[in-house]
Amino acid sequence: MQSSRGYLIRALNEWILDNGWTPHLVIDAEIQGVMVPQQFISDGQIVLNIAPSAVQDVMIDNDAVSFSARFGGVPMNVFAPMVSVLAIYARENGQGMGFGSEPGVEALHDEEGPDNDPKPPEGPKPKARPSLKVVK
Repeated sequence: MQSSRGYLIRALNEWILDNGWTPHLVIDAEIQGVMVPQQFISDGQIVLNIAPSAVQDVMIDNDAVSFSARFGGVPMNVFAPMVSVLAIYARENGQGMGFGSEPGVEALHDEEGPDNDPKPPEGPKPKARPSLKVVK
């Protein structure tokens, strides 16, 4: 059976727009395959305005959400697998829906995220400060 998440997001997006509100998506930016502007990620998540006035070519299907937008004047294609969508809500009043984690989502988290960055190899440790001795 297919996940209902894509259907619900499409319906809620339409409902939010029909009421004249601004739809926002909360995306788990640490899921594999997510393509979002890295400089706007906070605590592993990003909030995206998907109103028609803010984005172009919005596509919400059963597998992913994608669109084109400008971030800081720089055009970018955004892609978020459906499993990475944590919520959709109206900016004006917060009404919308949050989604829980689906089984197996832990395996989709990037190995190298902000909290999981591999540590750089340690270089040689600095030697102790030289000292002088009096030799007789």
